[in-house]
Order: sequence, then C-alpha cells, then structure tokens
Amino acid sequence: MSRVHDALRRAEQTGAVPPPGSRPAAPAGGGTAAPVAEMELNLTDLLGQVQEVPFRAATDSLLIDVSRPHEAPMEEFRTLRTRLNHMKTLQPIHTIVVTSASPAEGKSLSAANLALAQAHLAGNMTLLADFDFRRPIVHTLFGVDRSPGITDYLLGKIPLHQALRKISGTNLYIMPAGEAVINPLELLNLREVKQMLDRLPSLFPWIVLDSPPLLFAADAALLGTLCHGTLLVVRIGHTTIDSVTRAMQSLCNNNVMGIVVNGARRGELYSKYTYYHSYYTPKEDGQRHARVDVEDDTGEPAGEPDRS
Repeated sequence: MSRVHDALRRAEQTGAVPPPGSRPAAPAGGGTAAPVAEMELNLTDLLGQVQEVPFRAATDSLLIDVSRPHEAPMEEFRTLRTRLNHMKTLQPIHTIVVTSASPAEGKSLSAANLALAQAHLAGNMTLLADFDFRRPIVHTLFGVDRSPGITDYLLGKIPLHQALRKISGTNLYIMPAGEAVINPLELLNLREVKQMLDRLPSLFPWIVLDSPPLLFAADAALLGTLCHGTLLVVRIGHTTIDSVTRAMQSLCNNNVMGIVVNGARRGELYSKYTYYHSYYTPKEDGQRHARVDVEDDTGEPAGEPDRS
C-alpha cells in the first residue's frame, strides 16, 4: 500500500489527481487497488455518503441526556465545552485527545460526553473518533458495530465515509475503532493518520479522540503530537499524584489543555444545581408538574423535587 500512496502523492503534487478525502474498498480477492481506484471523494461530498444510525445508547451507558438539560452531568460537560470554546477563540483548536494515566478512570465516557455536549450546539458538527484500538468502547456506548471503522480505513479496505456514522437527530458523527489489529502503534505511525487528522477539521469544528491510557501504551503520546491539545482524565480516589506526574512526563508535546476530574459523588454535583433549576415530571393525566427547589430555613437545599 505504501507504493500506492507514494504514487498518489506524487500525482497530487503534479495536479494529475485531486487530493484524497476518502478511500475506496480494496478489490475483491485481495491485492492492491490500482491508483485510479484509489481516487477518493471530495471532502465536501463526503458527509452525504455517511450512514445515519439511530441514537441507541444503553440505559446504563451514563451518556448525558439532551432531554434532561439541567441535570448535573450535562451542566458539567457544558462548562467544559464553554471553556474549550473560549480557548478556541484565543488559538486554533480543532482536535483533542482525551486520555488518562491508567485504565478505568472514565476517559472514554468523558470523551463521548464532551463530544455530545459540543454537538448539542446548533450547527456545531462534532466527530468522536475511537483511537483506542486495544480496548475500544465507543461503538458499545452508541450501539453500533465496531467495524467498519478507523483501522479498516487505514488499512485501505474502505473509503473514509464508510468509517463514519452519523447519529440521527444530532450533530454528532462517530468513527468506531474498526477491526482488531495486532500492531496498533505501528498503524498509528502511518502518514495516513496525520493526513486524515489534518483534513477532517475542514468538516468538523471539533474532533474528539479517545485513546489508550498513557502509562499502558504510547498511543496517546503519539496522537498528542498530531492534535492541538490533550485532556487528562483523573478519577477521585483512584488516580495517584505519582501516576499523573508520570503520565504528564510521558507526553511528547507540552499541549495539555486541562484535567477532567471524574468520579464525584452524585449528591455533590446535584446539590449545586437544585437552587437554580426547575424539575419537570410527567403526570399520569399527561400534564407536567414543575417545582423549583430552594433553600429551606436551615440554609440547606430543599432536596429532591416532589415526584408525586
């Protein structure tokens, strides 16, 4: 495949073929596709080719719910979104790697919820890409197939648009990891990875990459050199100062944009919002009941809204 890509690159430089924006499927029976078959869709036409899938998040996935905009998790990721969007006004930021020091710290869920929060803004098309080829989970969170995905595209088996899915009714697009590969880090070293990450921002103002933990694989450190910034997820009661220090030292670029603290108790989050927001619950007769929680005489929040 490298000879084909080299030939295409030379042809692009001479103007013989347009720059690639997606990749055609490999020919039946194996072998390498001819350069003429490697000519890809224009990026402006790519989104029209993407398959649309329903939003089928599992009930226990902990993804934020757009239909319940005032719950604490949604507010927290809105705050993160606002800070990132402000940073974007100060410097060009399109691609973000979300990682952690160790497994089980919530990096994948944080990446997915950040992407959902960005996609909630009108016209803000957002891409969530699962670059954790070792233990991918984005496809499970959104109830889609793992393949075709990123690895299939990088191996030249599919065009780029087939690696994408559009979540119906939202501005969110996802790229599942794709089929399992033996050498994830070697695949990430392909020049096609950088080409893809350089071109996709022309379609998506925000691209969020989920990646493996920093202390267990070099993938996130490599991806950090190809992206505009890195977010480090830490979990209360789980992440140690030593692991955060070693994780930061493992990064090749000094582009850590911030730390996302995960694992706060639900009560700690919800108590901050009960004073400000109304809660709505359906009545059996179809009417909606609203109640605003305010502080009682003790100065404490009045508690959960009356669900009766």
